[in-house]
Amino acid sequence: MSGLYLSHLKLSHFRSHVVARIDCDARPVAIFGPNGAGKTNILEAISLLSPGRGLRRSSAEDMTRRPEALGWKVSGILTCLHQTHEIEIWSENGAARQTRIDGKSAPQVALGRIARVLWLVPSMDRLWIEGADGRRRFLDRMTLSFEPDHAQTSLAYEKAMRERNRLLKDMVRDPAWYGALEAQMAEAGAVIHANRLSALKQLRVAQDGAATAFPTATLDLVHTEGEMPADAGALRQALADSRARDMAAGRSLIGPHRADLLAVYTAKNVPARDCSTGEQKALLVSLILANARALAQDFGAPPLLLLDEVAAHLDTQRRAALYDEICALGAQAWMTGTDLNLFDALGPRAQYLQVTEQAGVSQVENAAP
Repeated sequence: MSGLYLSHLKLSHFRSHVVARIDCDARPVAIFGPNGAGKTNILEAISLLSPGRGLRRSSAEDMTRRPEALGWKVSGILTCLHQTHEIEIWSENGAARQTRIDGKSAPQVALGRIARVLWLVPSMDRLWIEGADGRRRFLDRMTLSFEPDHAQTSLAYEKAMRERNRLLKDMVRDPAWYGALEAQMAEAGAVIHANRLSALKQLRVAQDGAATAFPTATLDLVHTEGEMPADAGALRQALADSRARDMAAGRSLIGPHRADLLAVYTAKNVPARDCSTGEQKALLVSLILANARALAQDFGAPPLLLLDEVAAHLDTQRRAALYDEICALGAQAWMTGTDLNLFDALGPRAQYLQVTEQAGVSQVENAAP
């Protein structure tokens, strides 16, 4: 039995779901139904059980069911390392999300201390061929799974950087205005960089030690302005030295916000951006599985896996291999697909939910394999 799983999930006025109640055990959960029925909405609700904005990066207001717009609530019973927690997350009238754990109000970062959640969604299929922003977010989600405080550190860095950028755009030249902000950026930026490098190291180990049907990726963290300064002191000095150039650009040009994640298909020595669509998907699946294996060692339990339309671009053999790896890992993976037969290789190793939609309302029912 998995060391981390949801045994109960309830959605109230969340997107297309007026009310949905799901009771399950620790096995993987296969969710099937037509496009637009509300399958991904279930995964999005579960993604809110971790720090951050969820797998769609939506605002609290966007998640409320229309036209009522009454607000929404997601609640669940989570078992993690032999401890059970009741989690409630809600928003009223479009206000910021609120979180309660075991009946007590809690900050979002507290969710990262009792659970780990990873996801793979179709929008990530273009990760290797689009801009660096998406790859940084991908890396930071993996990093956050190892270091729950990574999100708070990133927020502190971004806040200081926004204030520094405002000074740059206003052409403020007095060094006294910059010193404190650059010190904050340097302190947080050094931690962000160290966290990312640590996460990549753990991913490499997890890939190297695995026998898998999915290709491994050689990963590298690069920066558009050359090497990232080695420590907080060096980063602070680099920021100070770059003020004139940054002022001309109207923004900060040095720091972890300028990082990019590069991947190479190891066996072929081909950059991920030049691989076929199927190979790019397989590399993403490989990294998610490596992240899950590393977390099983680091955290003591595999994470919840949210795999939306995961069968896309995977042939029958790789699909079966993915299910085998999930079951061997002992992870509760929540997977969506349009047809039940996409999950044939899982058989009784999973539990099944059918999602249908009528008049804009989603319905969730248990189904047989």
